[in-house]
Amino acid sequence: MRSEVSPRHRSPVARHEEAFTLVELLVVISILGLLAALTVPAIKNLGKSNVAVSSARQLLDDVGHARAMAIGQHTTVYMVFVPTNFWYINGVYLAPAWWNSLSPNDRSQVTNLSQSQMSGYAFISQGRLGDQPGQRQNDWQYLSTWQALPDNSYIAGWKFYTPRNYYTGVNGGVYTVNSFARAAVPFPAATNVLVSLPFIAFNYLGQLTTNGIDPSYTDEYIPLAQGSVGFGYSGKNKVPTLGPVQPGDVGENPPGNSTNSMFNLVHVDALTGRARLEFQKVQ
Repeated sequence: MRSEVSPRHRSPVARHEEAFTLVELLVVISILGLLAALTVPAIKNLGKSNVAVSSARQLLDDVGHARAMAIGQHTTVYMVFVPTNFWYINGVYLAPAWWNSLSPNDRSQVTNLSQSQMSGYAFISQGRLGDQPGQRQNDWQYLSTWQALPDNSYIAGWKFYTPRNYYTGVNGGVYTVNSFARAAVPFPAATNVLVSLPFIAFNYLGQLTTNGIDPSYTDEYIPLAQGSVGFGYSGKNKVPTLGPVQPGDVGENPPGNSTNSMFNLVHVDALTGRARLEFQKVQ
């Protein structure tokens, strides 16, 4: 019978044949380094793409939700957005009168919403369930809490203030993009002072409306951007402060992505209220 040789009693030659040489080890490390160099940029771009897709999907779903609530509750539902420097109205600083009118909880909420400039939104309605179409009520009610798009995603700044009359892509799409309409609504809760906020709204038929009753005949386009919106922090407690957001504080990354070959537009049809995504098709 043949006996097995214990590993520790194997010859030095046998042990040498089973080991890696230094050259082989360096070759493996070089290959791994090359693979890492090739795949890391692709992974980063995949992450950016996922953010763009998730923000577009979230906004599409919530626009559809606002329309469904308007039809289901037989009322007008406003989807209001948080602009930059929302404590200024037509250049007039609202504080301290507006700030002093807020409860401690509302002040905390306003401070938190400083982080959601150009990305935050909520649903609000005027009137109550059962009101007849066209019947105006002073009773405002929030239908949701304030929410925001995913991190590093926001609504392009020019949508809030500067309309783009013609928005053209290489795929032949031409879109008329107007700036948001504005409405005086209580902010940040239904019992507060009215503040002018950008909005889109749906009437009881699920159509876009600008006055709460009559349908609008202009489609709505909401351009999405990837990047960051800066805001100030208190030096003492490190919480956001109500300081103006300057033009340089808003940056698209990569630059111009809301208008170049990577653009994403949420398109809301005026007469049906249905939303779809328009995006650049790179040729």
